[in-house]
Formats: sequence, C-alpha cells, structure tokens
Amino acid sequence: MTIKILLIDDHSLFRSGVRFLLQKQPDFDVVGEAADGLEGIKRAKALAPDVILLDLNMPGLSGLETLRLLLQDMPDCAVVILTVSEEADELGQALRDGALGYLLKNIDADSLTTAIRRAAQGEPVIAEPMTSKLVAQFRATSEPAPVSESASRAHLTAREMDIIQCLVRGESNKVIARNLDVAESTVKIHVQNILKKLNLSSRVQIAVYAVEQGLFNDN
Repeated sequence: MTIKILLIDDHSLFRSGVRFLLQKQPDFDVVGEAADGLEGIKRAKALAPDVILLDLNMPGLSGLETLRLLLQDMPDCAVVILTVSEEADELGQALRDGALGYLLKNIDADSLTTAIRRAAQGEPVIAEPMTSKLVAQFRATSEPAPVSESASRAHLTAREMDIIQCLVRGESNKVIARNLDVAESTVKIHVQNILKKLNLSSRVQIAVYAVEQGLFNDN
C-alpha cells in the first residue's frame, strides 16, 4: 500500500531534501508541498494525504494553529510534527491538539521513514529525547491522583495498566506483544478497551492521560 505524504514547511530547501529522501521509498508518494499553514490546509483537503509532516515555526498560521484546523476537517489524518523545537511545552500542546507524532529535524533517514510507516498505521511516534521531557513536564505541572485511585476510577485491569506503561514509552503493538509475551491481536484489544474506558480517541491521548493522572511508573 502506498503512503501518501504532504510536507508543510516554510523552508524550501528542507522540503526538497525531505522529498528527495522519501521518494526513494517504493511505498511512499509525496503528493504535495506547502510553504505555510493556509496553503497546507488547502492542499491537504485536495490531496487527502495519509501522513502530514508539519513544521511548528512558520509565517502566518503557526504549526499548532495549522494542526488544529487540519484535524477539524481531517480528524483521521496522521499529522506528525517535524521541528527543531525541543521545548516540552510545544510537545505537550501538540499532542493535546491531536498530533500523532513529534519528531526532531536532526532525525536520521531510516528513523524518519520508519516513523512515517508507523504513523500511517495509527501508531504514535515521538522522538526519544522528547519522551522524558514530556513525562517531566506533566509531573511538574499537574497534581496526579494516586495510581490506585485513578486506575480504580477507570476500572483498569492490571494487564491494561501494563499496556499503558508501554504506550507511554511509545512502544508499537508488536514490541508490546513481545515484551508481555502475548499475541499482537491481544494488545490491540486491550488498547481498544483502554480507549473506551478512558473515553479517549488515540494512543497518544492515553499516554498523556497516564502521565497527568500518575498512571505511569518509569522505575
């Protein structure tokens, strides 16, 4: 299956480089580019990409404003932030606003192509250096309920709690299945049950909720 990709970034040289890299992949098709948020939204509506790589700092509409408008019209599109910003505040806000991923522009080619394929499958992709910042930010800005209280309120089982720990670490279903010694289909069922119990719509939202509510144990 071909993955259709749209690039939204105000630096033409960077877009050209990313496009050249991605077009080498037989399963990728870079269907369009945009130099700002408004143009990106128009192209997204016209081209219906599977994955959008979106910069944060652009003239006119910011990346976060563009993200919100994109997901209003295309809620199922996988929008992945690709930025130089390592600010935890921007990471947290992007995830709250519905971004499926947050990658840094110093990412290597193999990691970027792998992340795009994961995002196309609905899996969250967060740059490894940013995961610890996300956890630290939420711990510093929120007053989580005790783990037992939060878990009890959502009627989460012990196995679902195990799955949540893995989701916060950004693990794919395949990795979770291997680490927990269960079938990948079983992991998918658990994730769906967690989404339903917590009234959430994505794996990323589960991870954010878990950190905010003190459900994540990184020891």
